Amino acid sequence: MSSAKYRRLLLKVSGEMLAGEQGYGIQPSILEGLAEEIASVIALDIQVAVVIGGGNIFRGIAASASGMERASADYMGMLATVLNALALQNALERVGVMTRVQSAIEMRQLAEGYIRRRAIRHLEKKRVVIFAGGTGNPYFSTDTAAALRAMEIGAQVIMKGTKVDGIYDADPVNNPSAKKYTEIPFMSILNQNLKVMDSTAISLCMDNNLPLIVFNLKVKGNFKRVAVGEPIGTLVTLGNR
Repeated sequence: MSSAKYRRLLLKVSGEMLAGEQGYGIQPSILEGLAEEIASVIALDIQVAVVIGGGNIFRGIAASASGMERASADYMGMLATVLNALALQNALERVGVMTRVQSAIEMRQLAEGYIRRRAIRHLEKKRVVIFAGGTGNPYFSTDTAAALRAMEIGAQVIMKGTKVDGIYDADPVNNPSAKKYTEIPFMSILNQNLKVMDSTAISLCMDNNLPLIVFNLKVKGNFKRVAVGEPIGTLVTLGNR
């Protein structure tokens, strides 16, 4: 019998995390570590879906700020997420985890097109489903894609793996006295403009009562600890609205 707290969850990983210390591209050791973390959670009989950003390869919003037309830049960013999804698929299958990549942008030679019922069926068959291509639309981030896909597949929680151990009231790197929250309402994140996820994603989670946990994915074993319900990171809920 599984001791897991959740039956189905969605893990959101930033593209920057895959770059490691080099700051760009994909660092093989980081990718292998991520695959092992996911495999350890799958072993608990938990259904796992993943959304990965593409910032380690191309950031649409940054290119737009430099003068590129926003829609074109965002489509390029979506393609970057496909590269990361295929890399993670390969790493997972090398550790014996069955996977499927579903892309919001059709590319049949590389990935399945996104179909909600098919994604759920894959999860029920203990396959990790990696959602690529964002929402398939420009002007929406992969954070928003994560919130949208989590709700569509009936995930009980979004777990956002980051480089820090939770949500703070200020940047803990630049402000050593920053206060960490163990639990915080969605509305407080919006009111304080905390850079956790973009406001569209936070609003989607809040309006649909979908909990969010922000934790440090770089610490080995943390994903498994969060999945079994250990109080790691910061829990974001409706709170007292």
